[in-house]
Amino acid sequence: MSELPVAVVGAGPVGLAAAAELVERGIEPVVLERGSEAGAAVAEWGHVLLFSPWSELVAPAAGRLLAATGWRPPADETYPTGAAWASAYLRPLAAALGERVRLGAEVVGAARRGRDRVVDAGRNSEPLTVHIRHRNGREERLAVRALIDASGTWGTPNPLGGDGLPALGERAAADRITYRVPDLAEEATRERYAGTHVVVAGSGHSALTALVALGGLADQGTRVSWVLRRGTVGDAFGGGDADQLPARGALGSRAKEAVTAGRVRAVTGFRAEAVERAPGGRLTLVSAHGARIEGVDEVVALTGFRPDLSWLSELRLELDSTLQAPTALAPLIDPNVHACGTVYPHGVRELGHPEPGVFLAGMKSYGRAPTFLAMTGYEQVRSIAAALAGDRAAAERVELVLPETGVCGGTGLLEEPDTAAVGGCCAGDVEPLALAAPPAGGSPGSCPLR
Repeated sequence: MSELPVAVVGAGPVGLAAAAELVERGIEPVVLERGSEAGAAVAEWGHVLLFSPWSELVAPAAGRLLAATGWRPPADETYPTGAAWASAYLRPLAAALGERVRLGAEVVGAARRGRDRVVDAGRNSEPLTVHIRHRNGREERLAVRALIDASGTWGTPNPLGGDGLPALGERAAADRITYRVPDLAEEATRERYAGTHVVVAGSGHSALTALVALGGLADQGTRVSWVLRRGTVGDAFGGGDADQLPARGALGSRAKEAVTAGRVRAVTGFRAEAVERAPGGRLTLVSAHGARIEGVDEVVALTGFRPDLSWLSELRLELDSTLQAPTALAPLIDPNVHACGTVYPHGVRELGHPEPGVFLAGMKSYGRAPTFLAMTGYEQVRSIAAALAGDRAAAERVELVLPETGVCGGTGLLEEPDTAAVGGCCAGDVEPLALAAPPAGGSPGSCPLR
């Protein structure tokens, strides 16, 4: 099987970095990207500014490959948008890799050749097969020695519903709900949100980005309600000046300022259970405890992402039952217990599975865990490529130190609804909302917002 290529799924930052590492090691990769261009998923959030500088966004092996073509990296300490990252780095990198990158090639399945997941015999001697559907409808099976799944999680956002499934009525209200940070630089998008009541659901960096952007429309009559499942705002704004990524800390500080200035109002302990549509088209969000957020024009649901594991069903993966991440990696990234933003160094040892030669890398390796950084993925694929080349010492020498967030303690307990917050629904120095009386039959913890 040493003559066969290694399949890399996804021509995003980590997938292309994996290909560069393999080429440097003398191993031929085949990068399979279902989009029409490299970095297609990154381009979909091209208006968003990254909080990692260029110095942390160019993979080492990729930089060396590009340097041979005369490419010059942008200034180290500047911060690109997603669009700039794709155009100035990912597409030139794909061009440098040449025909190894196949666009319009969607991976729809993977298996051990001639064996379903039940069969033991031959799993170490038969190659893997990757099932590909091309843009023109043609199907192909590609035999490979190993598979690196760097397809990410962008295509599978979490729903608004607080139990991990779509809330009742969520699908029917799809015309009023988006699962992406709106690009307010687009005139049509700006007009859509100007002068409306917008609900932003979520507590991660995407949600903070949306709060800052939509809060800037306050002078046009836009009202923003920030819905959190956790019982208090707590550390949702991040570590501020204590964050070792200054741009990440600054984002949280700007979001906090938008809330304290009254441009954004917070509603805590709210787990959406239903979305009701009034005759005029406006929405009402209803929580599991009967709280109601009424008169909603638009919903921006930024509640995280999850991995698509459907096309890997015939491979023997060992995934954590909570995070859907590799079992050896999960304890290092579990947001219920994760402290201070530190992720311990990890590589091929933590990313492998019972199925020989199969690895999840990049954001997909984190399963449902948040806060993934590009340089984490770059070190992951460096370690994997070294292992595939037989350099076990280099594969296990993982020394990446990630910047701390400045926030210590897990977030799992903060997910508990705070039924004691009947007097305000908000926490800390966040201005409390003016509450209407609970509807008849509502629970004592109801916090209606009008």
